[in-house]
Amino acid sequence: MSSLPRIYISAAHKSSGKTTLSIGLCAALAERGSKIFPFKKGPDYIDPMWLARAAGRPCYNLDFNVQTLSEIKGLFSAKTERDGIAVIEGNKGLYDGVDVQGEDSNAALARHLNTPVVLVLDVTGITRGAAPLILGYQAFDTRVRISGVVLNKVGGPRVESKLRAVLEHYTDIPVLGAVGRDKRLEVRERHLGLTPPSEAGKVDEIIERLRVKATDSIDLERIRKIAREAPGLEFDEERHRHIGAGAKVRIGVARDRAFGFYYADDLEMLESQGAELIYFDTISAPALPDVDGLFIGGGFPETHMEELEANKSLRADIAAKAEAGLPIYAECGGLMYLTRSISWNGRKFDMVGAIEADTIMHDRPQGRGLVVLEETGDHPWASGNGLGAGSRIAAHEFHYAGLNNIDKEYPFAYRVNRGAGIDGAHDGIVHRNILASFAHLRDSSQCSWARRFVRFVQQRK
Repeated sequence: MSSLPRIYISAAHKSSGKTTLSIGLCAALAERGSKIFPFKKGPDYIDPMWLARAAGRPCYNLDFNVQTLSEIKGLFSAKTERDGIAVIEGNKGLYDGVDVQGEDSNAALARHLNTPVVLVLDVTGITRGAAPLILGYQAFDTRVRISGVVLNKVGGPRVESKLRAVLEHYTDIPVLGAVGRDKRLEVRERHLGLTPPSEAGKVDEIIERLRVKATDSIDLERIRKIAREAPGLEFDEERHRHIGAGAKVRIGVARDRAFGFYYADDLEMLESQGAELIYFDTISAPALPDVDGLFIGGGFPETHMEELEANKSLRADIAAKAEAGLPIYAECGGLMYLTRSISWNGRKFDMVGAIEADTIMHDRPQGRGLVVLEETGDHPWASGNGLGAGSRIAAHEFHYAGLNNIDKEYPFAYRVNRGAGIDGAHDGIVHRNILASFAHLRDSSQCSWARRFVRFVQQRK
């Protein structure tokens, strides 16, 4: 039994301010000397970037959709240490999820990891009503241990006093802090959520403001005490990670202001399979580095399309090497970048042109949420672990983009059983050694994409 210090930051509902408070809390605890190991529930790229920056360590996602419970526990165990504090930030509300029984909810994850919950409560417009809300959340699932509440968006000292008195009188849940309304604490949002740290500007100043606010408004010692008193936890062994066979390969990874949606453990898995990751900047690099393969993840090429177009030499280099057979894997923003152009808000800019289609940005999401893919026989990577044509893969998508003017009848790597994909029925354009899709994959036992891609690159080297 491991007595790993840990807390779970959740909320009654989404948009309660739990992410900014989690960022501030990670930074405040780290500043006081605690080793912080951040985690984020569910599929998310941007929040983990902020949490990692605040904690000074990579943030890992715990996701019921793509991982087994054993894998979740194994990853959690592998990426934490007993002399630190694991901080798990939930998504949406404590009891929210797709499953009506709640088996994919924050409450379920907190229960399986036997982790005390700190509930962030947006108290806008309520005082006495906070008590029945807390009592209801306690009673709804008594297996979930709510160990404290942080009041957020408090309207002033008088309101704070009333809220504290009400919760002390009617509940046994301690108030761990109260944060007033403050526009300076908000991280700017746009069409896909929070602005990534790479684009936010003065990111360390933002995190410092959040750290100061958490230090001034939250009882950090009580938070640490709750974390240290988390009960023992039996961990399953982490999923066995096979070391890749074959020659070492160099895989270029686009990582900059336009592209940055990568799972930390997926990048680690690529390395464990024999890949040396070579990071490059699509906005400033004049040409690709010397690589055997290319991985272009998601991001915001639409907000940087003028800068991407201006780098003509890199676009031409990628197009030429793609045509010559360079293995390329591209997800969402990477797919958009490989098309001929991106159009948004009446403006159009040229992209790589390795895929004969044009990207059009829409006002509403064209695909959003969990997806289920079924591999076709046209998938270019050799199957492994029994995966291959007909296998089902859980993934996720979130894109306002669609493809127009597809000039070729490209084969597709996937049939879409749930989700939108490229045309509502298919995803994963296959062309030469390119696989480009709107879906975001996560390497796991049900989708060992990292091992398969590295093997594919090795075979084509």
